[in-house]
Amino acid sequence: MELTIINLCKRFKDKTAVADVSLNLTPGVWGLLGANGAGKTTLMRMIADILNPTGGKILYDGKDIHTMKAAYRNLFGFLPQDFGFFQDFTVWDYLEYVAALKDVPVRETRKKIDSLLDTLTLADVRNKKIIKLSGGMKRRVGIAQAMLNDPGILIMDEPTAGLDPGERVRFRNFISEFSHDRIVLISTHIVSDIEYIATKNAIMKNGKILNVGTTDELVKQVAGKVWTCLVPADKMPLYEMQLRIINQRNECNNKVSIRYLADEAKTRDSIMAPPRLEDLYLWLFPQEGLNEEGK
Repeated sequence: MELTIINLCKRFKDKTAVADVSLNLTPGVWGLLGANGAGKTTLMRMIADILNPTGGKILYDGKDIHTMKAAYRNLFGFLPQDFGFFQDFTVWDYLEYVAALKDVPVRETRKKIDSLLDTLTLADVRNKKIIKLSGGMKRRVGIAQAMLNDPGILIMDEPTAGLDPGERVRFRNFISEFSHDRIVLISTHIVSDIEYIATKNAIMKNGKILNVGTTDELVKQVAGKVWTCLVPADKMPLYEMQLRIINQRNECNNKVSIRYLADEAKTRDSIMAPPRLEDLYLWLFPQEGLNEEGK
């Protein structure tokens, strides 16, 4: 199973959202990392065949997805950033409706929905209207609808937005197991959600793919640029102006432990730290600041 993206482009009037992107996606979890406006959502919508490219093509096992039509849709699952639903739908009614749209056999629908509700801890709200659910629960309903047809290709745009830490752990474990013989592409700002489960990551900036590789391969770009040290608490305002601090933690004796990015050590007692994927993300996209786990 391969999804091959060849010289894909998308232009909107005078703006190029995706510029000559080529990727070869194979089974496993793929992380798609990039700042807001990088072109990730546009790329995903073209892969989902709901947005026509300006140029280039997408092949599934050598066949152009535009010519496959229903055959492609039947093996595809998609979770957009904002998925729509009628306000009067209950969780069960909505999933039953989506299952019908995806041509899931009626005899399999109830069993499939029950399984997903249990897996995503939604069984207790199956008869509750979606409009009354919390943000995290709505997101889990969105994940469920994307997986109703047991897709061979699963594309998810910010799937963990609104999920609490425990829900994110369960999601990671679920997706890791699910992806064994499927292609899963996940775009997220919460880098830790894909750092340890991604087979490979693609880094996107200004509509282009900068790098593709495993987490270990990619973080080598910031090897020797991540530092830790202890600083006096009363000096923190000065250090915050002078350093790109990505983490800080209060310690004993009015000291603060900081983790910062720099080409070389900026204090005498700085110690080089092993780089993480979040470090690379913040090195490449400093304007993004810290995600919710880094605050």
